[in-house]
Amino acid sequence: MDIRQLRYFVGVVEAGSFTKAAATLNVAQSALSLHVRQLEEGFGTQLLVRDRTGVSVTASGDKLLERARIILKEIQLTEAELTNSVAAPSGEVTIGIPSGAARVLSGPLLESVRSELPRISLKMIEGMTGPLEEWMAAGRFNLAVLYRTAESVGQMTVLAREEFCLVVPPGEPPFEDSIPLADLHAFPLAVPMRNNNVRRSVADVVAQHGCVLDVRFEVDSLSTIINMVMEGKAYSILTPSAIQKEASQGQVRTVKIIDPVITRSVVLAVNPKDDRSPAVSAVRKLIPKVVRTLIESRHWSATAPDRV
Repeated sequence: MDIRQLRYFVGVVEAGSFTKAAATLNVAQSALSLHVRQLEEGFGTQLLVRDRTGVSVTASGDKLLERARIILKEIQLTEAELTNSVAAPSGEVTIGIPSGAARVLSGPLLESVRSELPRISLKMIEGMTGPLEEWMAAGRFNLAVLYRTAESVGQMTVLAREEFCLVVPPGEPPFEDSIPLADLHAFPLAVPMRNNNVRRSVADVVAQHGCVLDVRFEVDSLSTIINMVMEGKAYSILTPSAIQKEASQGQVRTVKIIDPVITRSVVLAVNPKDDRSPAVSAVRKLIPKVVRTLIESRHWSATAPDRV
């Protein structure tokens, strides 16, 4: 058994057939068949079932597939560590970012990676927090910016802390600078879906204080929620970063929520499997610097973690 045989075996399984694997790996189909057959002879057991529709793994093949992926991942990490010990980190890094944070972070982060880590290709996926949490748990991302309450941060890196506010249509009569949580029941709200971390953060505090909210619309789209507020169809509860552009242009207004103030932490999570990757590590170290610069320059209405 050698590394090439393992790569070919994994490639055939993932492609679903020798024909597709040959095209993907740029290897002759006869060579792939030979290497897989040599693996089977070496282990003394059948690894693949071949038929007209393609291939499927046997029980033995499934065990080898699991181990082979681990071995190949370790080899990839070792190669990257040795290569990057004498050169700038390189490779692709995938990061998930919630829609609210993306509105202030995406552009500056992409620019910082381009200028400071030119050999890294950053793949950014934006979405609502519910799906992002699921995709991160499934290993789809190397890194993810997520939202947490102070009690659930765990080992993740805290990037910033934000306060929620009531988002008001521009044509409403003047408001005070702040509004008690208990008074929010008077406003018809458009809010994210129940599996959204933003929604849960607010709902937990509301329940703890025996308050109620008038939720009229549950929407799995930040842009739609903001448009509904701008058009005077609803109010919402968001953080200033999510509507910073619209607020600066007078398209919406914000009112601070008090008694109590509702806060959340913006955190950075890393996929444990990618913790040793030099490229992931480089981006992981860069993100807190970018966030701090945005906060200090007042481009992100949040508080740095060491200033809370």
